[in-house]
Amino acid sequence: MARVRYLGGEPATVPELGGRIVQPDEIAEVPDERYTAYVMQSTLWEGIEPPAGWEPPPSQQEEPVEDPPEKPAARKSSARAQREG
Repeated sequence: MARVRYLGGEPATVPELGGRIVQPDEIAEVPDERYTAYVMQSTLWEGIEPPAGWEPPPSQQEEPVEDPPEKPAARKSSARAQREG
């Protein structure tokens, strides 16, 4: 079993742990196959002891998007063209 620390500010009931109430800063054992699901919720859980052979998932950050090329400035119509139209 892997171990995680609960970071929440109030006690929480965790259905996956049999409905057990977990206290703030408490370390809880979780099923190895569910470890990633806990540590991905980084505002609530901190990984303490990952399961054997566990590798972190690839970064969830997207690569920066290049700025699109500048569009040519819109042509201003002359006052003459507006009068003729």
